[in-house]
Amino acid sequence: MSRVYNFSAGPAVLPEPVLKKAAAELLEYRGTGMSVMEMSHRSKAYDDIIQTAEALLRDLMNIPDNYKVLFLQGGASSQFAMVPLNLMRKTRKVDIVHTGTWTKRALDEIKRYGTCNIIASSEDKNFSYIPKPDRVSFSSDADYFHICTNNTIEGTRYTSYPDTGSVPLVADMSSNILSEVVNVSRFGIIFAGAQKNIGPAGLTIVIIREDLIGHAMDITPTMFNYKTHADNKSLYNTPPTYGIYIAKLVFEWLKDLGGVPAMQKINEEKAKILYDCLDNSSIFKSPIAREDRSLMNIPFTAATKDLEARFLTEAGNNGFVQLEGHRSVGGMRASIYNAMPIEGVKKLVDFMKKFEADNK
Repeated sequence: MSRVYNFSAGPAVLPEPVLKKAAAELLEYRGTGMSVMEMSHRSKAYDDIIQTAEALLRDLMNIPDNYKVLFLQGGASSQFAMVPLNLMRKTRKVDIVHTGTWTKRALDEIKRYGTCNIIASSEDKNFSYIPKPDRVSFSSDADYFHICTNNTIEGTRYTSYPDTGSVPLVADMSSNILSEVVNVSRFGIIFAGAQKNIGPAGLTIVIIREDLIGHAMDITPTMFNYKTHADNKSLYNTPPTYGIYIAKLVFEWLKDLGGVPAMQKINEEKAKILYDCLDNSSIFKSPIAREDRSLMNIPFTAATKDLEARFLTEAGNNGFVQLEGHRSVGGMRASIYNAMPIEGVKKLVDFMKKFEADNK
């Protein structure tokens, strides 16, 4: 069986060159006589892997020297608790812009430890846009300000970030990290689950400004204290070793491609191809405000539920898989992360046009 075009929202498609390289090194890694999966995380060979991974990520994102890069576990969802436990040290007040499922989960967790102020929300229109909050409503004494830069389920994306002044801006960047150029110095913390643009599920990346480390609440578990991991260079306990190794291969692949600026151009081209198809279709449509459309996750609907079901069945039969919308919203969704080739998007659009012609 040949490989399908996998439009899953995560775990997601990985670059074929990465998979082939990992396969070639699976049984025996570079003269060590063992697989990376069998290797001690404190060995010299593995130390080279994790240090190279960090150096590559720093280079790709131009991460300033006063930021730590942490390779953790627990998924981005664990960060919904880890961030307040470490940053809520003064007023225990947090500002948040509510843009969908993942900010809802974040604010529910924040409320366990303090106050969460929803300063803007797009819930009034089913989270189909990014609200533009008035800075007058920002809390000058908030411990931090939380946003989700790309909403995987809803299909929206920030194109500019709020100016929070001296209040640290915390960004859940799980579904668009490395997809476009970002000024890391604008943020206090960036965190991301790896399973969309970085590697397999199980690895969580945290990029944190050094002055935000070392102030955790007394109740903070050792494993939820950023200082624990910063002081031990992500090796306090056994990290997700194989996930970090695959991330290193992905970072190498991305660098060879021309880095994040080159990747952003490719992503913009891919997204335009699919959005143009939706905007010119008589049966498919995008429910998202044009100015806030995601480059990574593109939800769409068909004229009827019957057409949607038929489309998903026929798409699967033709090698286009994981196009079902999230169970909470229905419809369809094409996730076109970094590793999805332009060819895959073009072939999907060709199929959509044929399906439309056959079902007018």
